[in-house]
Amino acid sequence: MANLKELRNRITSVSSTMQITSAMKMVSAAKLSKAQDAITAMRPYSEKLTQLLQDLSATLDEDSGSKFSEEREVKKVLIVAISSNKGLAGAFNTNIIKKAKLKILEQYAGKEVEIYGLGKKANDILKKTSPIYKTDNKIYDDLSFENASDIAEELMQLFLDGKYDRIDLIYNQFKNAGTQIVMDEQLLPIEKFETEENKQLDYIFEPDKLQIVKELIPKSLKMQLFKALRDSFASEHGARMTAMHKATDNAQELRDDLKLSYNKARQASITNEILEIVGGAEALNG
Repeated sequence: MANLKELRNRITSVSSTMQITSAMKMVSAAKLSKAQDAITAMRPYSEKLTQLLQDLSATLDEDSGSKFSEEREVKKVLIVAISSNKGLAGAFNTNIIKKAKLKILEQYAGKEVEIYGLGKKANDILKKTSPIYKTDNKIYDDLSFENASDIAEELMQLFLDGKYDRIDLIYNQFKNAGTQIVMDEQLLPIEKFETEENKQLDYIFEPDKLQIVKELIPKSLKMQLFKALRDSFASEHGARMTAMHKATDNAQELRDDLKLSYNKARQASITNEILEIVGGAEALNG
């Protein structure tokens, strides 16, 4: 059995850790509330814009003039991996890394793949397996539509210049505080969805189809990236809050066990001291 001093030190250490994890849990809970409100508020607009683009995608042919829907032979691929700058968030970052590695090994085997890291954690691991085109760790310092638009415009220009034939997004979609869904979306080229419903839709274009499509597509791509960043931001704090809650519970359970062991060791020590005193007194009397 460990001595009393060692047990006291371990109890103090576990208690300090429990205070830290509890504080991190409360901080993430406060940030999650704002992040959840933000992603919930923008989802209807984003989903409607995406639906509209999907309905129009059936009409995106050569006469539409949209270069963003141009299908090319896939030789060079850019994977935009959206992770976090900090750890202690459970499997949040690990799931993104696993998904990216799986795509590289299976879907893009034999092709030239590069990583655009939005967040530090995925970049630190993926740079060991694939070349890194660029890393942006400051996007979460000011997560605004303007900053996301700058990144989206850069991605669109890379596709138009022919540097990459396909650009994919990998991120965590926020469902609730305890559940995050790993999403794998094709950003460019724009996927065409031809269904019986959108084939029957008869739009009236004003001023004209070409101008509307040219303005709608960049806006939809920017919104798609911004929504992915917002989803990832909310998912990060949800995952960290859940992980820190479990860590706090585990630390409390460990502390209780250590206190029980300490009390047992202390009682044994006191009993031994009493026995030694009694034995010494009997020896003197004898």
